[in-house]
Amino acid sequence: MDFDELINKLDLSTKIRLLTGADMWSLPAIPEIGLDRLVMSDGPIGVRGEQWSAVDPSIALPSPTALAATWDVDLVRRVGRLLAQEARRKGVHVLLAPTINLHRTPLGGRHFECFSEDPFLTGEVGAAYVEGVQDGGVGTTPKHFVANDFETDRFTVNVKVPDKVLREMYLAPFERVVRAGAWGLMSAYNSVNGTTMTEHSDLVNGVLKDEWGFDGYVVSDWTAVRSTEAAALGGTDVAMPGPNGPWGEKLEAAVREGRVPESAVDDRVRRILRLAQRTGALGGGAGRTGGSVDSIDGVALAREVAARSFTLLRNEGAVLPFAGVRTLALIGSAADEARIMGGGSAQVFPDRIVSPLQGLSERDGVEVRYALGTDPRLRFSPLNAPATALFLDGEGELLAEAAVPIAEARWVGQPPAGVDLDRLAAVELRAGYTADVAGEHQFSVTGVGRYTFTIDGTTVFDDAILFEGDDPGAALLHAPERRFTHVLEAGQSVELSLRQHEVASFAGMTLIMFAIGHANPSAGEDELLAEAARLAAESDVAVVVASTTLEVESEGFDRKDLKLPGRQDELIAAVAAANPRTVVVVNAGSPVEMPWAGDVAAVLLTWFPGQEAGLALADVLFGDAEPGGRLPTTWPVSLEDSPVVDVTPRDGAVPYDEGAFIGYRGWEKSGRAPAFWFGHGLGYTSWTYDAVDANTESVTVSVTNTGERRGREVVQVYVAPAGPGERPARWLAGFAVVEAGPGETVVSTVFLPERTFQEWGEDGWTTVPGAYTVEVGASFADRRLTADISV
Repeated sequence: MDFDELINKLDLSTKIRLLTGADMWSLPAIPEIGLDRLVMSDGPIGVRGEQWSAVDPSIALPSPTALAATWDVDLVRRVGRLLAQEARRKGVHVLLAPTINLHRTPLGGRHFECFSEDPFLTGEVGAAYVEGVQDGGVGTTPKHFVANDFETDRFTVNVKVPDKVLREMYLAPFERVVRAGAWGLMSAYNSVNGTTMTEHSDLVNGVLKDEWGFDGYVVSDWTAVRSTEAAALGGTDVAMPGPNGPWGEKLEAAVREGRVPESAVDDRVRRILRLAQRTGALGGGAGRTGGSVDSIDGVALAREVAARSFTLLRNEGAVLPFAGVRTLALIGSAADEARIMGGGSAQVFPDRIVSPLQGLSERDGVEVRYALGTDPRLRFSPLNAPATALFLDGEGELLAEAAVPIAEARWVGQPPAGVDLDRLAAVELRAGYTADVAGEHQFSVTGVGRYTFTIDGTTVFDDAILFEGDDPGAALLHAPERRFTHVLEAGQSVELSLRQHEVASFAGMTLIMFAIGHANPSAGEDELLAEAARLAAESDVAVVVASTTLEVESEGFDRKDLKLPGRQDELIAAVAAANPRTVVVVNAGSPVEMPWAGDVAAVLLTWFPGQEAGLALADVLFGDAEPGGRLPTTWPVSLEDSPVVDVTPRDGAVPYDEGAFIGYRGWEKSGRAPAFWFGHGLGYTSWTYDAVDANTESVTVSVTNTGERRGREVVQVYVAPAGPGERPARWLAGFAVVEAGPGETVVSTVFLPERTFQEWGEDGWTTVPGAYTVEVGASFADRRLTADISV
């Protein structure tokens, strides 16, 4: 297709209009050249589509840390193809994913949305994700380019990072996904070495587009474009959202006055047209239709990926998999209300969530006894009851109404069809609730703004709720809560109404996000802990599901510590004292401290496991599936031991003074031992590493399954340079997932990329000659075979 011919048909005003969102999620259609509306959607664990609500459900897969824990690029490609299928179903052309920033410090609030502390593993998993999605004819936008590795002051912070470290660590996974053919990239909010990324011509034009030959488009993070000329000259192609923003008429004037060349506008339009052609939005939908025509069962794949990602950290006395278990004490708030994803723009709304309680209760021959134990959540969940949202004008007249599956109003960007924003003055949420138990029920109002809340027509709250902070994303995603007690008899019904007066907006976007929460009457914490211990003592085994909360792991803020919230550590200690066969299931997207780890029989990490959490957990606990996960990031004993903890800007900047020594590189340099090293994970069988043969291009390894059941092993290859130097002592250079039955030997060849033996310097990438040791094993700390090579 001749893009220049199409561009020549457009006047300057039309071309510039194409560079800014038509709304929250799309670029405008230009029918005269056959360009359809081009729709984007958040990911990365599903495809939310244009509605940020449960009205439009999505498959919810496990978190990116879980995907990386599989170390299985073929499985990740399948995930990508499912996401493409979901995107096509929802009319989405571009998925705003994957997130390939690094786990520089365990305090990063959004680490669940990233893959790993290691740039090589991140790049390989990210490339497989990109390839899978784009095989299905849907574009990807790996993000956030670059060094957006924490959340604190993310809009304004300046990351100071040496060029060598930037190239070898933080740019490396982006270069890998570009080589994999990514059709898009998202620029970050932050600055790098003094220049905000939407204006960073050296990195965007110079490195990304010119040096790497990237032919896709660069979209800003939402509202990240804050200038006209600087951003237009800095390499950003699309400013989202729209239609408001610093481009439009201002950019048109800059072009007409010669401050921005029209050729720069034409290059952007060409990139957008190329994206549209690739995704079928140009030329009447005659673009790629996808490499796979077979429908993928999303529910089955979500369950498979979850089990494959579960990482068994400890298994004393082979307590897992369970055998002969007849009574199981299941304990913890997350056992009943599973935490399946992290907070923020990564959120999607599945049409079902299988909790651990539900999944294990479906197990034949096992009596599951549930106890809450303790509740660490700081906010109530939205009332799980159908509700109606009413959109009202200033006189209280009804403009429109919409049914929602739970008592939560969510419309971000645009309200439902038919709502006249010029007349919209209030939104009211109505729901009914029937008590299943008698006692003091608690209801809550969550949101920012002025609200009136009534129960059976009686006003219990009429006031403003304000947000303290300056991050509008945090205000949107983590609004404050007000609670109210109401005594109900069992079976008694009440009508609830929550009205938001005046509809908030930000940068031209409508922001409707508030909810009615609810919690049943509950005993005191001491009584709950005692009940859990008693139940554990009376059961064959005890399973405690411990979790982080929305206030701990989410977009918009970083973590303050690595402790499990609330009294969960105390709960685990009490249960373990009552039953030596206690298994702790850690439901978290990134590291937590585990002071009880040596006192329990097993520790199973499930990450944020997606919608099929409970069924996958039952599969693994009872041995229908093996826990296939290996740690993609190192887990500390305590935060203070971690090599890097700095996420707080000083004078507006965060210097990456540690250089390349993050993750296992930093741990080894420090001489301190973590709780569990990078790459660690146990299965349900045993393996011997028999032989290795290596050269500068490949490593061939033979391993044998010496156990009694079929299993899967992740063979990891590390490279260590001889002699002292400024480089890390060793680094991951390759890996392979192998599978074998009892007594079977498998041979696998791992190919080493050229960059394995290179470093960045004044002359660019150069090979560092000398002696190297190739080390092969089951984790960073469990290296079993070596081979010496010379480069």
